[in-house]
Amino acid sequence: MTSGTVSVRLLTGLLLAVLGCVLAAGLAGLGRDAPAPRATPTAAVPSRTAALSALREWDAARADAWRSGSPAALRALYAEGSASGRADRALLTAYRSRGLLVGGMTMQRSLVRVLARSEDRWVLRVTDRLVGAFAVGPGGRLPLPRDAWSTRVVVLLRVGERWRVSEVRDQARPAASTDVTSRSANS
Repeated sequence: MTSGTVSVRLLTGLLLAVLGCVLAAGLAGLGRDAPAPRATPTAAVPSRTAALSALREWDAARADAWRSGSPAALRALYAEGSASGRADRALLTAYRSRGLLVGGMTMQRSLVRVLARSEDRWVLRVTDRLVGAFAVGPGGRLPLPRDAWSTRVVVLLRVGERWRVSEVRDQARPAASTDVTSRSANS
């Protein structure tokens, strides 16, 4: 095994560990009292379609931030004080410190469900996985392992004209659902 392969495997392990920390941080916040979201009665399909569109735009901007290695661009995607945002930036910084950039980040989704919605806050249940990611550095290009399907509750806040991620909480894997919004790769 070459030192480049070992480095990429270590960084992949670090990526998975940080993602676990992001999920743990979200779970730690579950016991806190928060005001109930102001739900707006709307048709379910348009809500899911709009939510999927917002997530696709956010994912594309996140992939650009990782591809360019920009913590500032990544920070702009998260609400102020977001533990998920801090963990994502820490992981990006760890990759950069090893001379690596990450490209090819594509999210595949099998479920997007709107749990609550107001003008400036959406709570979504999302089942997705990261595919196609690769690390590029001094040793060349190496594909990163494919992510497993996971389900999370994602809270989006509207800041100006943009949606930002406030928090991400891990959820148990859902039973088979007919609420499938997208089974193809979303960039």
